[in-house]
Amino acid sequence: MRAEIERDYRDGAGVDEAEPGLVPEAEQRRFQVQLVEHGERLDKLLVAHVDEFSRSHLQGLVERGCVVVDGVVATSSSRRVRAGQSVALTLEPTEESRAYTPEPMALDLRFEDEHLLVLCKPAGLVVHPAPGNWRHTLLNGLLAHHAAAARLPRAGIVHRLDKDTSGLMVVAKSLPTMTALVRAIGAHNVQREYLALAHGEVGHAPFSVEAPIGRDPQVRVRMAVVAGGKPARTDVAWLGSGEGVSALRCRLHSGRTHQIRVHLASRGHPLVADALYGGRPALGLERQALHATRLAFAHPVDERACVFEAPLPDDLRAAWERVLPATPASPPR
Repeated sequence: MRAEIERDYRDGAGVDEAEPGLVPEAEQRRFQVQLVEHGERLDKLLVAHVDEFSRSHLQGLVERGCVVVDGVVATSSSRRVRAGQSVALTLEPTEESRAYTPEPMALDLRFEDEHLLVLCKPAGLVVHPAPGNWRHTLLNGLLAHHAAAARLPRAGIVHRLDKDTSGLMVVAKSLPTMTALVRAIGAHNVQREYLALAHGEVGHAPFSVEAPIGRDPQVRVRMAVVAGGKPARTDVAWLGSGEGVSALRCRLHSGRTHQIRVHLASRGHPLVADALYGGRPALGLERQALHATRLAFAHPVDERACVFEAPLPDDLRAAWERVLPATPASPPR
């Protein structure tokens, strides 16, 4: 079942998961430089004796003072060793192996029972560990919030928001609930609506962007509308315009990586301050103007209707009111 959840969850660039809660301890290794190793660089010697770690990680250990040669802390990976020297190495875990560590943090919970929780993620918080962000993620906070998260794939996270996107997320607290939520999302039975500010005059009539999304072949950190990408559909409703910006409500029918950002940019209307897709800072915003404002689904256990709404955070609300001065922070649907 776990493998099935992982397969259903992955979309675009996922993260291969280490087992949550299992954080390796530092280990001591000792060896003596052999005659055939005389004159070798220290880092090359370490790779030969500790081949389960990368050369760059071992070089980092040297820089952090974790390698001692003949009782003296080594300061350079390029130094040459001599036959007969004693080498002591403290093998600190890699950042990736430390990723699934509980880290207490304040969670803006909007609902919680024994099966699931709904929270509002602030802009700037990474959802789960990835290269460059192995710690201080929402996943780390969930591991600290409830013990069962350590036994779930990705601590129960069933869908993602980008680092600089704010808003509502649902998180499972048990494997049966996670299975049900993943399948509900896959069947388009979870409603996810966003408020966005996009450059230009988008037009008053509602429209849908239905275009496949995949990795941008030219810029690997971006996604793009590409032939052979995964099917994706975004419904867009215009709410008003001002200062060269359109206020929009977007509804997802799929959940591809960066979907709203990519679809609007493909129409020539990148999100305000979304530099990755051509957006420019405006209206006082330095992060992409996107907020997950509404989340609705049937509770996986008792099937009651669960509907949650989150008004715009302060930065987006201030920008929104410049575009639509007479419109409240949570415009009527």
